Amino acid sequence: MSHQSPVASWLCAMLHCFGSYILADMLLGEAPIDYFSNNSSVLLATAVWYLIFFCPMNLFYKCVSFLPVKLIFVAMKEVVRVRKIAVGIHHAHHHYHHGWFIMVVTGWVKGSGITLVSNFEQLLRGVWKPETNEILHMTFPTKASLYGAILFTLQQTHWLPISKANLIFFFTMFMIACKVFMTATHSHTLLFAPIEGFICPVLFGSVSSGHNSHHDHYEDSHDTSPPAKSKEELNEGTRKRKVKKAE
Repeated sequence: MSHQSPVASWLCAMLHCFGSYILADMLLGEAPIDYFSNNSSVLLATAVWYLIFFCPMNLFYKCVSFLPVKLIFVAMKEVVRVRKIAVGIHHAHHHYHHGWFIMVVTGWVKGSGITLVSNFEQLLRGVWKPETNEILHMTFPTKASLYGAILFTLQQTHWLPISKANLIFFFTMFMIACKVFMTATHSHTLLFAPIEGFICPVLFGSVSSGHNSHHDHYEDSHDTSPPAKSKEELNEGTRKRKVKKAE
């Protein structure tokens, strides 16, 4: 697509880079293109986009895809992610001092970035896959950003007895360790799955048990067919019909 439609490819790249800022500004009633006034950031993102897609022999892509180099960039990305969550919470708290939900959503959007608007980004590429909705199938960065937004909101409202600097440090170390491990081992298993598997059935019930009980109830209520006749009864009825015909 980059060679056939470079404009669409560039727009997708900018959305990947600045999608969190755009969505957060829209939620807080600010200009969604305000971040594009930062010329240095736009030029840097454009330079990276150009090198990724148009560098001779894909040298730049091969360099950044080399695993040791990739792990460094992954760690740096998680540092930026946690910082964006904290800044988003602080920004929302400045506008809505008691809006806990607004603070959580803003921090979540800041940390998740493009993943929450991935379907719109797919439309720019001429692809439509509604089954890939990130809210329905959350990846690790999206879930971690949501949990981090909750923690930073509790800290911002003084319900979590820890300093902001310490919370940023510990959560950054957690995100770096998890993401680097998942990248190095090529693992897609969500680290929150064991905890969610224990808590979700308690809070929301078991989906499988509820479905099975409903299915069993449906079968019991609709199973009104008479019992099947035994083989002896069928043979007896056949014999009586033959006797009547003979008579």
